Amino acid sequence: MANLKELKNRITSVTSTQKITKAMKMVAAAKLRHAEEAANAARPYAERMDGMMAALATGMVGRDDAPKLLSGTGSDQRHLIVVATGERGLCGGFNSSISKAAALKAESLMSQGKDVKLLCVGKKGRDALKRKYGHMIIDLVDLSGSKRIGFADAQPIAQNLLAMFDGGEFDVCTVFYAKFVSVLTQDVTEQQIIPASVPEASNDESNDIVYEYEPDEAEILADLLPRNLSVQVFRALLENSASEQGARMSAMENATRNAGDMIDRLTLQYNRERQAAITSELIEIISGAEAV
Repeated sequence: MANLKELKNRITSVTSTQKITKAMKMVAAAKLRHAEEAANAARPYAERMDGMMAALATGMVGRDDAPKLLSGTGSDQRHLIVVATGERGLCGGFNSSISKAAALKAESLMSQGKDVKLLCVGKKGRDALKRKYGHMIIDLVDLSGSKRIGFADAQPIAQNLLAMFDGGEFDVCTVFYAKFVSVLTQDVTEQQIIPASVPEASNDESNDIVYEYEPDEAEILADLLPRNLSVQVFRALLENSASEQGARMSAMENATRNAGDMIDRLTLQYNRERQAAITSELIEIISGAEAV
């Protein structure tokens, strides 16, 4: 049975922890607002880019002059998986869920005899995968120095992927990240970015309009596809940033509530122990007085 001093120390310790988790929740809420605004602002541009890609690429698929980023290398033997996670913990299952999804994809590809490499964007993904898949990790992109994700953070990653693809280091590249839905929900998303997956055109009336492009589709796509790669990487980083702050806010709220419940239980136990000690002392005093 814990004595009164130990209980008092535990109550003080949990109270201090509760103050920290409450402060972290407030910080995450402030960061979430900016991250969510950035993610929402990027979505219309990325969706419009997808629409333009669909219009241009539909007629190019299967043609001999199709850009390599669209047609691929003609093989799918070598795969590169980009695992985009956070740089810090204390955000619930955010990092682990992305890492697990990437690991399942890697296992599935290896079971088919494919060659798999991993590129980690964020230290937490590397930390989760290095024990079993350390020999497959070819690089780590550390974004801990970026206070707010910008296009300047995504562009070097996209350029590195292009250089590796042009160098014949992989045939297919897939990125894993968490799409922000709400504070309580972040959907782990798998997206193939090389070769570019052509989105299906919608069935609205605007698709009946025939456009003439100058220069031709192949030349436009040759310039647009690298830009689209940077946009997709940027969107993944923005979605991840908002998802991480939402997950951290939710985790810190739960931690604060659990700390409060623990303080209540420890306080009740402390009061009971204190009351028992007082009662025991009174009994000893009364017994001593009666003995005299």
